[in-house]
Amino acid sequence: MAIPVIDFSRLDGDDRTAVMAEIAAGFEEWGFFQLVNTGIPDELLERVKKVCNDCYKLREEGFNTSNPVVKALAALVNQEGEGLAMRKVEGMDWEDVFTLADDMPWPSIPPIFKETMMEYRTELKKLALKILGVMEELLGLDEGHITKVFSKDGDFDAFYGTKVSHYPPCPRPELVDGLRAHTDAGGLILLFQDDRVGGLQVLGRDGLWADVQPVENAIVINTGDQIEVMSNGRYKSAWHRVLAIREGNRRSIASFYNPARAATIAPATADSTTGAGYPSFSFGDYMDVYLQQKFQPKEPRFTAAAAMTKKTMD
Repeated sequence: MAIPVIDFSRLDGDDRTAVMAEIAAGFEEWGFFQLVNTGIPDELLERVKKVCNDCYKLREEGFNTSNPVVKALAALVNQEGEGLAMRKVEGMDWEDVFTLADDMPWPSIPPIFKETMMEYRTELKKLALKILGVMEELLGLDEGHITKVFSKDGDFDAFYGTKVSHYPPCPRPELVDGLRAHTDAGGLILLFQDDRVGGLQVLGRDGLWADVQPVENAIVINTGDQIEVMSNGRYKSAWHRVLAIREGNRRSIASFYNPARAATIAPATADSTTGAGYPSFSFGDYMDVYLQQKFQPKEPRFTAAAAMTKKTMD
């Protein structure tokens, strides 16, 4: 079954009601969907592809020669040659990655990388805020409620970061994960993925993995754990993973619009299709738990974060 692809330009036209229903279904049934015609110029998206690809070319040798996962896989393959039992590489991902944020150093090469990515992040943030507005409307929340919570009533800036990843060709993809299955910790995730090389999968409500099919210049949307709590289980964060692949170098540019660490996260609505009662906690406490338990079940993370926050307040 294919992940929904929604023409976002229809939102401001006569089809608004239908598009809102499609977005609601994407949030509720998958936790993932793709938007096309987002208003971000194709010309800018093409420049983003180029500068990120060029940046990886400068990093490629380092990945192949010194990345721990490459060394771990090579060691396993050597064991196979010696007739030893094979096992999968554990605790590592076949991924080259770096993070962009306004208060962090940026790559200086290629020269137009920073200029291009800053322009892209500005346009993408506009899209993120528009989608959060749609979400508030669908959940029956006051306009601006989510951004108000994320900023702790305007006292802090919400976190906005971008993770630039490449998943290079892997000689033994059956022995290593591209990226291990997980849910995202934060709020709203906007992914500009490779439009030719696949590998991203989402776990459907039926318990089966489904491909997030490459669609040219689409932005993939998914919700994180904090939206699950704020929607009281209506918009669940989805488990997803990236497969290592033998052919092709998959590009992935994921941007995260998350609460500030000081923000207090709690259910914003009593309406829950699951009857779940989620606790409240500080996002900073949740992140401390998440960093230790990212690839483990999410429900205990909610409980542990709530306990940490309660202990701090007592």
